[in-house]
Amino acid sequence: MGLYLLDYGAGNVQSLANSLKKLGHPFRWISNPSDFREATSLIFPGVGAFGTAVENLRSKGLLEPLREYIQSGKPYFGICIGMQVLFEASSESPSLGMGIILSTVERLKDEDKAVPHMGWNAASPVPQKHGESAYYYFVHSYCAKYDPENYPDAAKWAHTTTQYGKEIFISTVRRSNVFGCQFHPEKSGAAGLDLIDRWLRTSDSEYVSSPSSAFSPPSIQPKPRDSLTKRIIACMDVRTNDEGDLVVTKGDQYDVREKTSTTAGGKVKIAGAIRNLGKPVALASTYYTAGADELCLLNITSFRHSPLIDQPMLAVVRAAAERVFVPLTIGGGIKDTVDPDGTKHTALEVASEYFRAGADKVSIGSEAVYAVERLLASSDPSKGDGTSAIETIARAYGRQAVVVSIDPKRVYVDDPGTYDGRGKDELVYGKDSPIETERCKSWWYTCTISGGREMRNISVCELARGVEILGAGELLVNSIDRDGTGLGFDLDLLKLVRGCVKIPVVASSGAGRADHFLTVFRETGVEAALAAGIFHRKEVGIDELKRYLKDGEIQVRTRVG
Repeated sequence: MGLYLLDYGAGNVQSLANSLKKLGHPFRWISNPSDFREATSLIFPGVGAFGTAVENLRSKGLLEPLREYIQSGKPYFGICIGMQVLFEASSESPSLGMGIILSTVERLKDEDKAVPHMGWNAASPVPQKHGESAYYYFVHSYCAKYDPENYPDAAKWAHTTTQYGKEIFISTVRRSNVFGCQFHPEKSGAAGLDLIDRWLRTSDSEYVSSPSSAFSPPSIQPKPRDSLTKRIIACMDVRTNDEGDLVVTKGDQYDVREKTSTTAGGKVKIAGAIRNLGKPVALASTYYTAGADELCLLNITSFRHSPLIDQPMLAVVRAAAERVFVPLTIGGGIKDTVDPDGTKHTALEVASEYFRAGADKVSIGSEAVYAVERLLASSDPSKGDGTSAIETIARAYGRQAVVVSIDPKRVYVDDPGTYDGRGKDELVYGKDSPIETERCKSWWYTCTISGGREMRNISVCELARGVEILGAGELLVNSIDRDGTGLGFDLDLLKLVRGCVKIPVVASSGAGRADHFLTVFRETGVEAALAAGIFHRKEVGIDELKRYLKDGEIQVRTRVG
């Protein structure tokens, strides 16, 4: 008897297991239907598609035992999909939910905002008169709308609500033995860990006193501005050095070897050696403690051809996930591969291994360019053929699990008035550029592969729109021209991309000072900004940066943990 976790077979459940271990709560896994009878408390975490979750539960013979467990009155905690399956249905899938809550899950509207809803937002108590809001990490495209008139039963279950754009949705439900949250407490730092711990320590009498069907939900009007914060992401390029150790490195594109031999602070740098900025797990832990909203580990240039037998990188992910409790993105080698012994692996298999190790999102680069080239050359460029890495991973885990990293490069045009080639509708005019070398020039952005080493005949907006069609949930926009320059983010590039897609956009490349982050958030509308070297070299601390942004009236999560 005791606490059990339900794993329906998809998504990152290891993060919750790591959270429980850190909090000191022993648990077991539900492995067959009879385990439900042994459980005295049950947590169902889930990332992915509603239909996939329901059908996997049904195929494993777990759906009806789960329903019986909830109806027995024993404590139940559903996270994300674990909350959504409590509802009758979802517009995401024809599959039926359990019908515990007599309402439906609907897609967020994208007219005034990016979808998926991705990042740290407030969860405000219902009613809101005396409760304080807490910030948690959300990543979803579907939600239970808070609308007492049209969804009365869902509103009666509402425990907290969250506003995104002008929409208000239910972020937690609570009644008797049932608690559920749309956000991910296991990825919400100290606030999320505290929530899990408090639920596990709740007494039986407190479950009985939770809101009942007699609760009359109040009408809540949208605020002028939602509480979604801008995210700061710390990125670490990881590879083996010449001694075979995994290190975090940084260079212009993938040129990561020291140019000269130097000695500084007692450390010797040898010309030609791999630049060593620290161990990946230790550095990830440092950035988490400093307040990074997300972490990104990129597997660059080495041991990337056989990722399923690449135990070093999987070990890094597992170790990092045990020490950091914010979202973790893994990039590098997420594609169809063949091991040296001839064993074939699909991109979905590769991604699944990283998810099971503790990753929350995977980043796809060159493979996304190839997929969009095929899409544009097809008879119907409005939809993919279902075979690309983006499509297969998004179908299994949800689009929020797929980041596409794009590496655009400028192509200068001598006579923009007569130019009629590729990218003609995306021309940028640098007349007023603060950077002298760009002033009075015109250009468009072509896309590249292999870290910017090879250009392809496809424009940045063609690529961005294409990956959105295929199922990407977020874009990481790198600038080949600004990488390593410290001149600031490429604002023209980011405005162009932000204006042509409705999914979240992360700015990358070029940050050299704190004011570069302030400018990119004020002028481009991107949801997040990523940096590496500026953090590695300790030129700006993450906590320092967030205080600066807050003083500049940018909404950021400033509480560390």
